[in-house]
Amino acid sequence: MCPVCLGLPGALPVLNRRAVEFAVRASHALGCTVHATSIFARKNYFYPDLPKGYQISQYERPLATDGALEYEGADGPRRVRILRVHMEEDAGKSLHEGFPDSDRFTYLDFNRSGVPLIEIVTRPDLRSAADAAEFFSRLRAILVSLGVNDGNMEEGSLRCDANVSVRPAGEDALGVKTEVKNLNSFRHVQRALEYEIERHIGVLRAGGTIDQETRLWDNASGRTIIMRGKEEAHDYRYFPEPDLPPLQLDPAWIEEIRAALPELPDARRRRFVSQYAIPEYDARVLTQSMELAQYFEATAAACGNAKAASNWIMGELTRRLNEDGTDITAVPLGPDRLAGLIQLVDSGTISGPIAKEVFEKIYASGRTAAEVVEREGLARIDDESAVAEAVRAVIAAHPGPVGQYRAGKQQTFGFLVGQVMKATKGKANPALVNGVLRRTLNDPVGGA
Repeated sequence: MCPVCLGLPGALPVLNRRAVEFAVRASHALGCTVHATSIFARKNYFYPDLPKGYQISQYERPLATDGALEYEGADGPRRVRILRVHMEEDAGKSLHEGFPDSDRFTYLDFNRSGVPLIEIVTRPDLRSAADAAEFFSRLRAILVSLGVNDGNMEEGSLRCDANVSVRPAGEDALGVKTEVKNLNSFRHVQRALEYEIERHIGVLRAGGTIDQETRLWDNASGRTIIMRGKEEAHDYRYFPEPDLPPLQLDPAWIEEIRAALPELPDARRRRFVSQYAIPEYDARVLTQSMELAQYFEATAAACGNAKAASNWIMGELTRRLNEDGTDITAVPLGPDRLAGLIQLVDSGTISGPIAKEVFEKIYASGRTAAEVVEREGLARIDDESAVAEAVRAVIAAHPGPVGQYRAGKQQTFGFLVGQVMKATKGKANPALVNGVLRRTLNDPVGGA
């Protein structure tokens, strides 16, 4: 523990320039106006995981205001207005489960106390739980692509506090809101809001009133539980942070950060669909991070088959990365070597099943696909006489299925094809196997 984490008297805060740069970058990406002057404030409240008894934040003059995130949603275009982006320090973390005596005690983790973060506050422009989950997903993709967040929600790098209220159809005024704190997955956001919406409606229809409060989502029981009464701004007794002067940013530096923004996920997704003729789903997956998008483009360029590159990256490569507990930034298989494998499949040198075997070898060894295929004799068998020999052996070994096929039971043909492929260790040309096997079965004398 450090003096700042524990809020010890005399442990003065120091502004982190890199954090400010990240905050400005995110604000620009969300279309906000970044202010040259912003002011830090003390947000005063008591909670066990806040050792100082106050949180350094921004209130009256935040870093950035008045932005919007526009995207093509599942049911049409969406525009979610951004009220503000402000900087603040993280609090500690209260742990309510996971210990033998969690039924009696709450444990406190101060490791993230004092860590800089930004809070992005939206206007009430979302109209369903599904909309909120999709917005959160889009926001995460932007932050990850900017390099300002690793997107790891399970570890708390990105969290969502969702406010929800309902109103009778035809009315404009929003009802009393409740806040669900610290949601750390898209699924949890959607389920928690669905529950809260139905809870609000049930209370109001029964003649009750909604209390403005902060609640927590209990994923195990599928419900929200009250955490505390909701504080208003005046409850926090905001006042300017005396240990930090106003944050003064050079307008030229603000513009320099804006000009250096990378291509954002939605723009990249649209380009991928247009440039590479891949499905929308593929483009969304491949643009989840800058590194993944770059890996795809390098692979597609090297192999000349964008759809195949997409399939291999979203399929075998992602599976293997998940098994290893790593991500695309640490992948041991370069785009050029994956492209070489794809080219061998496209040229007919190896079959699909063999390609997966070759993939495992090149992923683990550092060799190229061509080296593996040549050294281990994995090239596809296109020799008709060799295939015919395997077909005859399979027919001789399986008289029952052969008799059933010749009696009209067509389903056994697939079984026999599989046996031929097994006999050739998956190397036989499938089209050639089908043709030779069918001719031999239909004309046992001269077919092969």
